[in-house]
Amino acid sequence: MSGGVAPAPAQMATTRDRMAGFGAGLASGATKLLVGHPFDTVKIRCQIEGGHGRFRGPLDCLASTVRNEGARALYKGASIPLVGWAAMDAVQLGSLSNYRLLLQGGNKNHELSHFQHGLAGLGAGWTVAMVASPVEIIKMRLQMQYAGGAARQYRGPADVARHLIRTYSAFGLWHGLPATLAQRSFFFFLWGSYDVYSKWLRTLHMPRSGRPPPEKLVNFMAGGMAANTFWTLCYPVDVVKNRYMTQPDPSAIPFRRMFAHVFRTEGLSGFFRGFVPSFIRSFPTNASAIFVWESTVRVLRGESRV
Repeated sequence: MSGGVAPAPAQMATTRDRMAGFGAGLASGATKLLVGHPFDTVKIRCQIEGGHGRFRGPLDCLASTVRNEGARALYKGASIPLVGWAAMDAVQLGSLSNYRLLLQGGNKNHELSHFQHGLAGLGAGWTVAMVASPVEIIKMRLQMQYAGGAARQYRGPADVARHLIRTYSAFGLWHGLPATLAQRSFFFFLWGSYDVYSKWLRTLHMPRSGRPPPEKLVNFMAGGMAANTFWTLCYPVDVVKNRYMTQPDPSAIPFRRMFAHVFRTEGLSGFFRGFVPSFIRSFPTNASAIFVWESTVRVLRGESRV
């Protein structure tokens, strides 16, 4: 060719390439639990109870939780995400990898557009919603327990599951699926913006060396910035989803009407209860998780680039 850069030769994906995302997702999910669960507990409590005068803000929620229930209360409901987040990230990130390969026609060297990365993220979001919906409804029901001992409504994850199935039939664990699908649709912006930030960061130069930043640093920073973008855009939907999934059973307010209910009872501010801890949590939690995922994928695929 004259006057242009020749495209990279095709490198077709192998079974190892297709499976690496699932295995690396397990490591990503464990990272999210370790870093992010205390922030998540504060976020959920502020979202659900913040409008009822229980807490004056995120710091008051954190202090009150530790003072009244002990520091271990910040990890309430963590047993289900310990398995659930690992499973969710394995499904989400494994399916993301495969949707990308599908859009690439199986050629790993074919470069996708920002929009195509967003489409892969949307597909991954809808796929993981099937796993995320039961995990999240059980986790949140446990996080919203303030009483201890015999006064507790639920004794653990299995007790929540039994209650949901008894109340809503065999599909009770997926009671919040429509809400979860709506919230996970915003993965289009998570993974689309991740590609935007990654490519922008690679154009920069380190102060001393003058070289582009290391790929692991790009993964970490782009992951954190993409997570902040995602939560800024989807937060009102997340609030409505969580209000719907934690209201007393049987659910009195349908998901589609919960938006109007929140606005009518709390105004616009009701859609941003707990936003500060969520926004603060999103960068370190997701930056660490995506960094671990990208690094593990390269190891599992046997790639030399680090």
